[in-house]
Amino acid sequence: IERAALLDLHRAVSEQNRCQLGMGTLEVNGALLSVADREPRNILVNRVLGLGLERPARAEDIETIRARYREAGVEEFFLHLHPQARPAQLRGWLEDAGLVRTRSWMKFSRDLSPPPQLQSELRVEPIGPEHAEDFARIVAFGFDFTDAALPCLAALVGRPDWHIYMSFAGDQPAGTGALLVRDGIGWLDWAATHPDHRRKGGQGVLLARRIRDAADLGCRMLFTATGEEVPGDPQHSYKNILRVGFQEAYLRENYAPPL
Repeated sequence: IERAALLDLHRAVSEQNRCQLGMGTLEVNGALLSVADREPRNILVNRVLGLGLERPARAEDIETIRARYREAGVEEFFLHLHPQARPAQLRGWLEDAGLVRTRSWMKFSRDLSPPPQLQSELRVEPIGPEHAEDFARIVAFGFDFTDAALPCLAALVGRPDWHIYMSFAGDQPAGTGALLVRDGIGWLDWAATHPDHRRKGGQGVLLARRIRDAADLGCRMLFTATGEEVPGDPQHSYKNILRVGFQEAYLRENYAPPL
């Protein structure tokens, strides 16, 4: 479902905007490589999912991946490594290729039992195209996208299978969240909050609303992810995810070029 979400981000973009952002995908021995060369430091669109899962990885796959990002001028990307990725020597190949392990991501899972009743001064509503630009701007700020990515992010609003939400302070957009539903599986994504409205419980109520709506849509399981717990990081997203009933599923290692 995470792979489906990333692929659909590419499919949502017009041909003109795709060219402007240098967006593209490449399948590498069953893995999905996503690239956006106008966002060369953004690991949300420059990353590789699934290497060594569908079939065992090969050393040459890593060179293919590195060559594609070099060609695009992308300086930072993540190669996600699932705990079950094969073969066992894959980590050694990544290190031999000059990639270094960086902060991992925790993948979370949840059934569709009701979420806790959370309170916030912000109200949550599903949104349509009238708030697509607001959604894009809040997400772009929260995830360090440039303004060039705004049309790409806005294009998710109104897409089939996507349900886009916003929290509001009065009439002012305050925060965002998205839910993709495919074949009874839900993926929670794009949680961001405008700086003026942080620490108001907005992300908690956005999570709870998406869980309830996913149940109404017939979902069987939900998944999401965020950065692993590390010392010195307040981990607001991590704690919010646990607070609404998600369970830690597995820690996914990330490999990246050295900074």
